Amino acid sequence: MKNKSFHMISLGCAKNTVDSASMAQILAGSGYQSTDTPSKARVLIVNTCGFIGPAKEESFEVLQELAASKRPGQILIAAGCLTQRYGAEVVKKVPGIDGILGTRRWMDILEVVESLRHGEHPAPLYHLPDVPTVGRDEPGVLRAGIQGKSAFLKIADGCRRPCAFCAIPLIKGTAVSRPEQVILDEVRQLRDMGMHEIILIAQDTTDYGYDLGIRDGLAGLLEKLTALVPEVEWIRIMYAYPGYITDRLIDVMASHPQILPYLDMPLQHAHPGTLRRMKRPANMDWVYRTLGKMRLAMPDLALRSTFIVGYPGETEEEFQALLDFVQEMRFDRVGTFQFSFEPGTASEPLGDPVPPEVKDERYDRLMSLQQQISLERNQSFVGKTMDVLFEGQGDGMSMGRSYRDAPEIDGLVIVEGDAPLGEILPVRITGAMAYDLSGILVGKSTARPVGLK
Repeated sequence: MKNKSFHMISLGCAKNTVDSASMAQILAGSGYQSTDTPSKARVLIVNTCGFIGPAKEESFEVLQELAASKRPGQILIAAGCLTQRYGAEVVKKVPGIDGILGTRRWMDILEVVESLRHGEHPAPLYHLPDVPTVGRDEPGVLRAGIQGKSAFLKIADGCRRPCAFCAIPLIKGTAVSRPEQVILDEVRQLRDMGMHEIILIAQDTTDYGYDLGIRDGLAGLLEKLTALVPEVEWIRIMYAYPGYITDRLIDVMASHPQILPYLDMPLQHAHPGTLRRMKRPANMDWVYRTLGKMRLAMPDLALRSTFIVGYPGETEEEFQALLDFVQEMRFDRVGTFQFSFEPGTASEPLGDPVPPEVKDERYDRLMSLQQQISLERNQSFVGKTMDVLFEGQGDGMSMGRSYRDAPEIDGLVIVEGDAPLGEILPVRITGAMAYDLSGILVGKSTARPVGLK
């Protein structure tokens, strides 16, 4: 009973990583110690993902594996998106779970752990209040997931968008922005911790401040952030929503070298009919105009997007329109998902009529097209020098990321030898692959915000 150790597994997106880090902070503040070895932990915590079918199955598999290997006295807690939406199903499918903690109540992890450790409640203990408290901050808890010298900083949670395929509003609730001053205080704290990169995340970063009555809130936040921490070399924006990239936001990005010329804007499709069935913005003229404005203001702009294939009603003509769009726009990075039927979403009445083999074939065609585009885009950087943040070593090689590469989802820059980890160093690009670049170090750290020479 004296063992106060925990093992945390975080599944899904970077937003989940932040929640996992916040739970770990709360436990550590009460004397709990983290361990990388599940068998040594008194408390096992899985922060699950339940966004789409494959993520849901992965969460179940991890929980079932831990439950099957549980030692006497160990406690297994399932937290996060899967449990928020499917709590009773999780307990039924994974015998041995002791506690259920929803994504809206991450801040109650200590209460749940202590109750279970001292046997104050019969297992499984459910902690899924109906009242959404997704925007509540826990005093003293840094809402950031830190990886080396990079930090994912959550500026809002939840979503108010009506996307028909998406379960996030059911899981997270509506959009709730975190107070601006709290975010700025955390940015200052991250600077003092020596972070080179701060990545702003939310379900929709471009919606920041709407619920607070702030117009163009993301642009305003960025202006204050860059003025506050000029020492932080890289600031990256993730998860922008079509239609909300304003002229002011473009100007702020283009005029502040700290803000990387990188944008992740999930478009989901390119045919207006498909987009309308998705309940997504269907004005493709806006997309062309806005991306054109951004590329004019930031010639080195790296664009990432995400698309869904096999959405209900997607015809071959509609899919071809998506292929043509991707060919024309030449994104640096593209993520592709096959439509996953999710009960309870607005798309449920549409069913899942596109056969799996058609989804597979369309997925392969789109990814094959984008792979060639990505290779050609990468080849255009050969001979140029880029600043690279180094994060790993192995087999006589060092791996890092350029401004074009967000952690975990984009490519790497690989160089021979052992580059100092956690430093931004200039690299001359000598080779290009479909997703990664290779190069050689050409000097010492220059502390430049972003480099392309």
